[in-house]
Amino acid sequence: MKEYLFEMHAHTSQSSTCGEKTAEDVVDIFKSLGYDGIVITDHMNQSTINKAGNVSWKEKVDHFLNGYRTAKKLETKNFKVLLGMEIRFTENDNDYLVYGIDEEFIYSHEDLNLIPNMKTFRKIADKNGFIVFQAHPFRLGMTTVNPKLLDGVEVYNAHPNHNSSNDIANAWANKYSLRKTSGSDYHGPIGEHPGGLYFEEKIESEQQLVSALRNNKYRLRTDGIIK
Repeated sequence: MKEYLFEMHAHTSQSSTCGEKTAEDVVDIFKSLGYDGIVITDHMNQSTINKAGNVSWKEKVDHFLNGYRTAKKLETKNFKVLLGMEIRFTENDNDYLVYGIDEEFIYSHEDLNLIPNMKTFRKIADKNGFIVFQAHPFRLGMTTVNPKLLDGVEVYNAHPNHNSSNDIANAWANKYSLRKTSGSDYHGPIGEHPGGLYFEEKIESEQQLVSALRNNKYRLRTDGIIK
């Protein structure tokens, strides 16, 4: 049966301060690796917003969306580009991957980067039908949160320059019956075993992505490192 491989965690230098490669390079690398699509999850945090400068919220959002929009222009019939977000709240350095967002939502929710915590964002996510995974929850500096606030956790983070303690994240997901996701956390260098998800159906929209995630119609790419 045909499966469709998507990168679920990738950053661009146009938007994220930590991004080392342009959106053009990001799309090229995942196309060359045989992926069928990518979710651009640039950072929604103080660093990204500060990079935009002392401008209006609309202009800040324009900056945040720059990498995604550039990547979107490179979309083809066989390679889909979707919008996501890696958001950080003010209470700590935890990061959360959000799927199902659209441009209108971001423009209409000023100061997303100033939301205090996941408890507050959970209400926003539920109201708008988003699905939220805690990114690399056991990387140094991260803090666990009430599992009831999460839809899932990233159990396989393939960033080559970080120890994300993926085995512990996987055990945590099992303990609390949370959904799991896998991503390369691409900033520039790519590891020997990149991440991603294999979907049962071709994903054509953010809404279809959320539906597939909610209904567990996918499997992890971990190259056998996480089982």
